[in-house]
Amino acid sequence: MKVWLPIHNPEQVLGGLPEGVEVDVYDGSGDPPASIDEVEFYVPPYTLTQPETWEIIPRMRSLKVVQLLTAGFEHVRPYVPQGVTLCNARGLHDTATSELALALMLAVLRGVPDFVRAQDAGEWRFSFQSGLADKTVLIVGYGSIGAAIEQRLQPFEVEVLRVARSPRDGVAGYESLPELLPRADVVVLAVPLTEETRGMVDEKFLARMKDGALLVNVARGPVVVTDALLTELASGRLRAALDVTDPEPLPPDHPLWRAPNVLISMHTGGATAAAFPRGVRLIREQLHRYAAGQPLINVITGEY
Repeated sequence: MKVWLPIHNPEQVLGGLPEGVEVDVYDGSGDPPASIDEVEFYVPPYTLTQPETWEIIPRMRSLKVVQLLTAGFEHVRPYVPQGVTLCNARGLHDTATSELALALMLAVLRGVPDFVRAQDAGEWRFSFQSGLADKTVLIVGYGSIGAAIEQRLQPFEVEVLRVARSPRDGVAGYESLPELLPRADVVVLAVPLTEETRGMVDEKFLARMKDGALLVNVARGPVVVTDALLTELASGRLRAALDVTDPEPLPPDHPLWRAPNVLISMHTGGATAAAFPRGVRLIREQLHRYAAGQPLINVITGEY
């Protein structure tokens, strides 16, 4: 069985391979391996900026499984042929993404960007900041990442409101957003990008947020209508912390760079030292499941 992995020295890194598995390395650099007609199990590299690594998928005639190293899958799904199983990396980046969400909240609410600018200018600028304690935080997209965000919020003495596509005990549905948004001091976006969530955060959504509220986006850029957000930021009514943007990467001349009341990180939610070893564990488990004919985890489309 031929497998493509983005890991150099895969047998050593994975601690051995299942019997009968042969690996070719493809990390997106250079030409793809010559075994493109033979590969059954493909793990694209962890990237959202190398489309050639997923646009190649329809050329793989023997392909059975695509295992992503990203939780998001909207960029790859259109290229996966019918009958091929697509698995995402649900759970892999929960810790890293949730810690960034918390870092962005604290940075904005405690004025860290202002501290950095003052330090660069060599000026002592004392100020009171709003802080996180006693705030109400609304998590929009209460899946595994949303739950991890709440877990990290627990010591900060906040009230947490939860919203997901499917309502359940303690978690409201999207239809409850109009009544919940005015209550929230912080709104965190952790939804997947789907046709339902694309453009979810539009003029109406933003207008329902209370004055001075903070929008934190660790989901996907197109969940937010950028022009609508720019209008609110320019007015000073809302603040934002964005790990993702639309477009992305953000062009140097884009007005978001110079908008007031916004802190931008560069889609670094899962980009920590924890990503590689956790990715290796996921690949190892899925390969052993596939080789043994066992059900795969994190299946998005297809069946095995």
